Amino acid sequence: MLRIAVPNKGSLADTAADMLAEAGYTGRRDPKDLHVIDPQNDVEFFYLRPKDIATYVGSGALDVGITGRDLLLDARMPGAQEVEALGFGGSTFRFAGPPGRFDSVTDLQGMRVATAYPGLVDGFLDEHGVAVDLVPLDGAVESAVRLGVADAVADVVSTGTTLRQAGLEIFGPVILESEAVLIAGPDEKDGTETLLRRLRGVMVARRFVLVDYDLPAALLDQATAVAPGIESPTISPLRDPEWVAVRVMVPRHGVNRVMDELYAIGARAILVTAIHAARL
Repeated sequence: MLRIAVPNKGSLADTAADMLAEAGYTGRRDPKDLHVIDPQNDVEFFYLRPKDIATYVGSGALDVGITGRDLLLDARMPGAQEVEALGFGGSTFRFAGPPGRFDSVTDLQGMRVATAYPGLVDGFLDEHGVAVDLVPLDGAVESAVRLGVADAVADVVSTGTTLRQAGLEIFGPVILESEAVLIAGPDEKDGTETLLRRLRGVMVARRFVLVDYDLPAALLDQATAVAPGIESPTISPLRDPEWVAVRVMVPRHGVNRVMDELYAIGARAILVTAIHAARL
């Protein structure tokens, strides 16, 4: 039975649970449940703190898990490896300090740097040959400079508004571009490939839609240039031998532009259908 670690709370929890449900797995119904068995799919779900998932998977106590790339790197568990990026929970990590005080990461040499991700930041600074005094905090990192416990901070940045409100400015390179990832432990377990294939199918279903349309056969080359599909469109004959029916997968983002261009070429009866599951 495949043992899967899932975030029990936080920004990744709901989307991870939804993704697993779309992949055909039966998870918890009560948010208080910490352990659920799905006998039909031969898996067990363990709902854990996101920061702990890499530790459980890396130690071999659990087989696979969903967590953030930032949390995986912060845990520094050599047994836990990223298998697949899952396309949600994106975040960016940057350094910030008082305006005009720092220009590059080398300016942090010997300084105090506050962060909620000491393992991640320490690894990044080691790669750049910079030694600092790390100040681990559990939250509200942006207040550390104002309160005098740090000279700079390393934190998640979205728009930068929170850091600016704290009187800080971003400097130096991007520490990490993070998102939710599927991770696996040191030993490959039966069921891992099935889980991965299903999650990939969910990501395809979320990114693409099916477009069906009718078109004069003479215009196929022009239409295919607009919407070539993953491999190639499916072409079916119609009762009128001069027309064909076309089905093609196109990215969900921008589908209306594709419809407009197909219509301008001569396509008619253009229909868009959501994809609920896929295997490519």
